[in-house]
Amino acid sequence: MHIRRGFTFIEILVVVTIIGIITAVGTLSYSSIMKQSRDAKRKGDLEQIRAAVEMYKSSTNKYPIKLDGIVPTAFCSTTDCSGEVYLSTSPKDPVPATYRYYYYSLDGLSYTIGASLEIQPETGLKCGNCYATGSLLCNYCMGPYGQL
Repeated sequence: MHIRRGFTFIEILVVVTIIGIITAVGTLSYSSIMKQSRDAKRKGDLEQIRAAVEMYKSSTNKYPIKLDGIVPTAFCSTTDCSGEVYLSTSPKDPVPATYRYYYYSLDGLSYTIGASLEIQPETGLKCGNCYATGSLLCNYCMGPYGQL
């Protein structure tokens, strides 16, 4: 009687193929979850900025013109400084080498803030330049009344 020892080539090939498929599915799922996580952070950051801008407006009756370098004396300028802290730290995009947040207010009567989401939203709305390395437009925008 012949005693069989070890595995055949076909058995090893099937196991390696199954492991490869599981690894590929796991990698794709992880990548998708990371994109969703970064997008959720972006939306949360924009909501924080929007809330700070609205608090500023309730104090000064106008929206700030620029948000460059938000610091503890956020939105304070030499002409109108309430001394209040509206946003303790400046939110940064989770991928700062590629993306940045956008803020625009022409006249202090309205504003637009934006971010570039990695998972494209259903709306085709575009606003401002959110790319640190290019000139593509943001694809998620908010204004005084919430999401545009």
